Amino acid sequence: MKLATALSIFFGTLLFSIFVSAQDAPTINATVSGVVVDSRTQEALIGATVAIKGTTNGALTDANGEFSLVTGQKLPFTVVVSYVGYQKKELVVKDSKVEIKLDENANDLSDVVITSRRRQESSQDVPIPISVIRGYAAEDAGAFNVNRLKELVPTVQLYSSNPRNTTLNIRGLGSTFGLTNDGIDPGVGFYVDGVYYARPAATTLDFVDVDQIEVLRGPQGTLFGKNTTAGAFNITTRAPSFEPGANFELSYGNYGFIQAKASVTGPIVKDKLAARVSFSGTQRDGLLYNVRTQSYVNDLNNLGFRGQLLYTPTENIKITLAGDAANQRPNGYAQVVAGVVTTKRAPYRQFNNIIADLGYSLPSTNPFDRVIDHDTPWRSNNALGGISLNAEFKLGAGTLTSTSAWRYWNWDPSNDRDFTGLPVLALSQATSRHEQWTQEIRYAGNFTSRLSGLVGVFAIGQDLKTDPYHVEESGAAQWRFSQSSTSPLWKTPGLLDGYGIRTTSRLQSFGGAVFGQLDWAITEKLHVLPGIRFNYDKKDVDYRRETYGGLQTTDPALLAIKNAVYSNQAFNVNVDENNFSGQVTLAYKPTKQINAFTTYSNSYKPVGVNLGGLPTANGQVLTDLARVKPEYVTHFEAGIKTRPTPQSTLNFVVHNTDIKDYQTQVQTAEVGVNRGYLANAERVRVIGAELDGNIRVTNQLSFTGALAYTDGKYVTFTNAPVPLEEVGGELAYKDISGSVLPGISKWSGSLGGEISENGKLFGLKGKYFLALDTYYRSSFSSSPSPSKYLNVDGYTLLNGRVGFRASNGISILVWARNLTNKDYFEQLLPAAGSAGHYAAVLGDPKTYGVTLRYGF
Repeated sequence: MKLATALSIFFGTLLFSIFVSAQDAPTINATVSGVVVDSRTQEALIGATVAIKGTTNGALTDANGEFSLVTGQKLPFTVVVSYVGYQKKELVVKDSKVEIKLDENANDLSDVVITSRRRQESSQDVPIPISVIRGYAAEDAGAFNVNRLKELVPTVQLYSSNPRNTTLNIRGLGSTFGLTNDGIDPGVGFYVDGVYYARPAATTLDFVDVDQIEVLRGPQGTLFGKNTTAGAFNITTRAPSFEPGANFELSYGNYGFIQAKASVTGPIVKDKLAARVSFSGTQRDGLLYNVRTQSYVNDLNNLGFRGQLLYTPTENIKITLAGDAANQRPNGYAQVVAGVVTTKRAPYRQFNNIIADLGYSLPSTNPFDRVIDHDTPWRSNNALGGISLNAEFKLGAGTLTSTSAWRYWNWDPSNDRDFTGLPVLALSQATSRHEQWTQEIRYAGNFTSRLSGLVGVFAIGQDLKTDPYHVEESGAAQWRFSQSSTSPLWKTPGLLDGYGIRTTSRLQSFGGAVFGQLDWAITEKLHVLPGIRFNYDKKDVDYRRETYGGLQTTDPALLAIKNAVYSNQAFNVNVDENNFSGQVTLAYKPTKQINAFTTYSNSYKPVGVNLGGLPTANGQVLTDLARVKPEYVTHFEAGIKTRPTPQSTLNFVVHNTDIKDYQTQVQTAEVGVNRGYLANAERVRVIGAELDGNIRVTNQLSFTGALAYTDGKYVTFTNAPVPLEEVGGELAYKDISGSVLPGISKWSGSLGGEISENGKLFGLKGKYFLALDTYYRSSFSSSPSPSKYLNVDGYTLLNGRVGFRASNGISILVWARNLTNKDYFEQLLPAAGSAGHYAAVLGDPKTYGVTLRYGF
């Protein structure tokens, strides 16, 4: 769990690779480089796929149409080359330098090559619902993080009130909705170059030099190291190359937006050692104005670095050492008051009466004025990074891969959780430090002529602790918001001013797994793919919360008031569980144009523990809620992937997911549990259907689109907390069975198109292009217990870009996002203490700018 442990794993893997390489006589790698061009015009083709047939080795051509392959084979061998609008070509390569000419082919679509099953294959041939976004396509669309990527993949939902409080879901499932509780595992796996990122904060950072993003939908526990009950993001970055190259990008836009990216690669030792260094930096002015400080907040201030070394000691060994560091230092993420609900509390406990008694009024009642008056500074210092060592060994008809990694996450926030200019919650700071180490070893390959697959083992250790403690502290106005009786003692001067809690906690966990999946070709057209997984999970929690400050008194009545706001809590939780899960897929491919499949799987999300404070009843801490039962997932889906014409694809899938003991985050009226706490809903079901496709009308005109219907409900949840408007009623809990799950739009979709034309700009040959993308989602609930006041209206966003791509690697584009300047909410959040007001995370207004790129 410490850096020393991680380094020992790294050096052990490295020594093993050296030992293996010493057993055979050194063989010079067949390093092949070349260029892909149009056979008629001789112009370079940018972004063509060049893959060695029957292997996982492949590359995309750069801005000059050039590529480089470091192979695990001796010459000659066969490569497969594909590019949109051109005939796919197979040819035998005999020399280390090659020119490949492609012929135009009536607008045919090229294959999208993926690696999610640990080998290179067409996404249309894989019996998994999967969305693939190429790195350059994401860059063109301005999707430089997951939050923007969701506009291209409508089955993805991401909600973030700050990096720590981030929910990443697929089909509405994966993580709890609302404020994050550190004691729960995410259900959507997030992998970068094979390394699992355990903290949801990683999904808020900018992408750095991304080559491709694959979004797998549905449980994926038999393909990946960490069990994923809802899906996985499989992100690959651009690898080091033995051919020198570089890419530079600079963007400038309104609101002071500046983004710079750079990547440089090349050999250090010919055919043996290559390097790649990448950088990304983003800045933007704030979008909310704080009238108290007379400054803008919610700006962007992001930096990311990534370095890689590729070492190929023999033709059968490839070792990649990678390190990365990313930092966010924004003056944000502030939320603005979006509305006020009349609760069932007495009139004197309603928000509008409270602030009237305190002589306060909101700076605006329209959240889209984007005005706040918060008195507590906002800070969201978010830092992640780590090192990894990936070693691939060619063994027989397959590849043995070892991936070792150590990662860290440091979180240093300051929040104004009452969302007003009043000194209610004067401090809300949950500083945390997290370390993880992971080790995955897997073998993937062909076992016989009809049997292929993979088998692997995985281990993850995590150490999450407060740094040094979490702080919640009341201000001078807290007494009025917490006042629960008409006793004049509440007005005692200084009673709650400076009164707070300091929490120290530590979560140490270990997870281990053995997993595997086979692909048995019963016939050439009919395949059965069984998979199985064994999970082991251990978690140890030490939680201590102590009160401090406020008026020092021995008066029992005054102490009772203080304890009603904050109280001491302490508990230890130790859990140790194991579980088997698995799946079976039946795939039938009657023709090259049709791939039908059906999958049944059961999956498992580990036991959870509460790390955000526990609710009380009659003054007693409900310690039974410290442990949260694991989720048991039963999933079924059936789909078909088709190529109706050589110029199009059309895919359709239906799915049904049942979850027993669904882990959910719930809110409570207690200030001392203002982050909410984890609980189990007895049963949840999500059903849906998804349609996606693309068509290339001509070589100059193409369209892509996706449509998703998702219906998620609590089948049974008999002991759920009441929604905001029912706080203060006779019951503190209610039966919400049959209600909708939070964060799920029944309908969501995206549609995009691009038209291009050959031309010249300042004497440079290239292509002019115009592209539009639209994203729609219907209304959704923004509260774990449905509230008619906390529903987010549906909205449609329109993004566009126009520009020129030159054949010499220069491109320029003018872009705009949210062209119609639509006002919309991304999330609604009740304030701590449930006085009746709630806040909003606002979507960005219209933004626009220009981007200049150059690559060679």
